Amino acid sequence: MMREGGGPRPNKGSPDVVEGPGRRRAHFDRDWTEGNIVRNLWSLAWPMTVSGSVQMLGPTIDMIWVGKLGAASMAGVGVAGMAVMVINAARMGLNTGTRAMLARFVGAEDFEGANHIAQQAFVISVIFAAVMALIGIILADQILMLLGVEEDVISEGAAYMRIMFGGSIFMSFGMMAQGTMQAAGDTMMPMKITIATRIFHTLLCPFLIFGWSVFPRLGVSGSAITNIASQGLGAGIMIWILFSGRSRLKPTLKNFSFDGNIIWRIVKIGIPASVTGLERSLANFVLMWLIAPFGTFAVAAHSLIQRVDTFIHMPAMGIGQASGILAGQNLGAGKPERAEKTGWISAGIFTCVMVFGAIVIWFWAENIVRIFNSEPELVKIASAFLRIEIVNYMVFGLVIVITQCLNGIGDTIPTMLTTLVTMWGVQVPMAYFLPKITNLGVYGVRWGIVSAIAMRALIYSIYFKMGRWKRKEV
Repeated sequence: MMREGGGPRPNKGSPDVVEGPGRRRAHFDRDWTEGNIVRNLWSLAWPMTVSGSVQMLGPTIDMIWVGKLGAASMAGVGVAGMAVMVINAARMGLNTGTRAMLARFVGAEDFEGANHIAQQAFVISVIFAAVMALIGIILADQILMLLGVEEDVISEGAAYMRIMFGGSIFMSFGMMAQGTMQAAGDTMMPMKITIATRIFHTLLCPFLIFGWSVFPRLGVSGSAITNIASQGLGAGIMIWILFSGRSRLKPTLKNFSFDGNIIWRIVKIGIPASVTGLERSLANFVLMWLIAPFGTFAVAAHSLIQRVDTFIHMPAMGIGQASGILAGQNLGAGKPERAEKTGWISAGIFTCVMVFGAIVIWFWAENIVRIFNSEPELVKIASAFLRIEIVNYMVFGLVIVITQCLNGIGDTIPTMLTTLVTMWGVQVPMAYFLPKITNLGVYGVRWGIVSAIAMRALIYSIYFKMGRWKRKEV
């Protein structure tokens, strides 16, 4: 097993790769530390981009259907969705520790150690899900009251939140299984499963929201139940694939033993990533609190832009996570310069893509908003928000890609500190003061957001260029 303070064990080779005449190597069996970087990046990134984009269609689909129930329902699901994003961010942070260690071990060809890490990740998943379910079910109303939104928004949002938190076990297991496959280099299978479960979600969602056919009319609760059902289906399929030996890593509960040292090493990497996610999510709560006094249309517009943001950021997440996997495996294989080159190429590719996206948003912002809701006041506010957000999109290649690259090699503390400084030292103060000292009104909040993201891009670029992360040990 890879030593915490030293290099990897001598390569064992994968016991899972069967070679022979007439047998084609699986997509994930290739050595990702060799060959053309752009080709490797593309091979890993496009399934992750598709998977992430399709996954994010879930909240977007919900918002489209829930928007037809009215602004209060739309705002309630949007605000509750922010709370769900908090637990997603925390769980994704812990998953970062698992992915970083797996990528290093796979790069060093220590498959036995990688399988052992996957086993311990199950323990983390169970504990996390149990704690989050209790918090969400018991404190749903109180969490929404803190934001100062109106009572009808709290009523709608609390129902959605309780169901989503209660089903967090499916989210936790799904993230763990998907992260395990992807860190080992298998991005195709998670993509296929995500597409299948999202089709299931898309077909079922309106039936439970509006009570079509034999289904009861459940409103926003129907949206949440559909999400949980699709997440549970996807998690079950991915865990079955892992344990049945149909992926590169084949964890088994046979001879399972609790390994506190491995769990601590995962958590030590994951906690700063979780804190980073929590910093963003908590800052988003404060931003919602600042927007709430401007009325329900402003809250709904802010919620809508967050959905659009999430969808647009998915290509960056896919490219960033792919670069993180490649960087982690390259460091495990003793190739730090190749890891750095991967990060810069990834950031450049996404930035080029977003130039085109910015043009589309500038000319057709109102049309994008009307997909969700056509109320004139909401279209006016949300389209202005979306155009301001172009500044965000132009620098997010650097922010997300470099963040994911650093997370992929286990260097999570710099991103935590940078997020802390830019979120709470720049974003929140500017979002608070700009509406008061200028005539920007609610738009000042959005300008505060994008100014902090631009600063974050500059800091990440400098740190990544310095190269200290190349000496990070896990």
